[in-house]
Amino acid sequence: MPDRRLGFAVRLMYTNRYSGRNANEQWRGDLPGLYFEEFEVGRVFKHALHRTITEADNTFFSAMTHNPAALHLDEEYCREHSQFKTRVVNSCLTLGFMVGISVGDTTLGTTVANLGWDEVKFPHPLFHGDTIRIETEVKEIRESKSRPDNGIVIFEHRAYNQDETLVGICKRSALMMRKPKA
Repeated sequence: MPDRRLGFAVRLMYTNRYSGRNANEQWRGDLPGLYFEEFEVGRVFKHALHRTITEADNTFFSAMTHNPAALHLDEEYCREHSQFKTRVVNSCLTLGFMVGISVGDTTLGTTVANLGWDEVKFPHPLFHGDTIRIETEVKEIRESKSRPDNGIVIFEHRAYNQDETLVGICKRSALMMRKPKA
């Protein structure tokens, strides 16, 4: 039975604890992620999914991650003490959306592991009610020296608000599956 919680049909498979076989070995199905060989340096993905950041998003995320900073939670404090005169969106939430929105078009079902995030920057703040869109560019692809069945792809994710102002940028290294051998 397809799972439709993501807004499209996805057949979820889990690791069989008795056989130990990974879900990706058992069935990849029609998931949209690309294999290592399908990425090209310079390719840009303009992700169709956009997201309006709400006050609830920011408050819940800040609370869940135990970040009590007044800049994210206290409107009165910000009116008096912040250069923006209002709360700003937690930058870790911005980072999460930057990467998360990209997954459906790039790595869903084909990622072995995230290896790290580098050069994370937030040149302009996000505010409640801002709508973000994400672009992802493939910056580098290379063979994995330690895992011949995988390759490494370095992505640059860029987030823009509704005014086309760059609000976030990061590089992400991902260990990707290779196409199955026929």
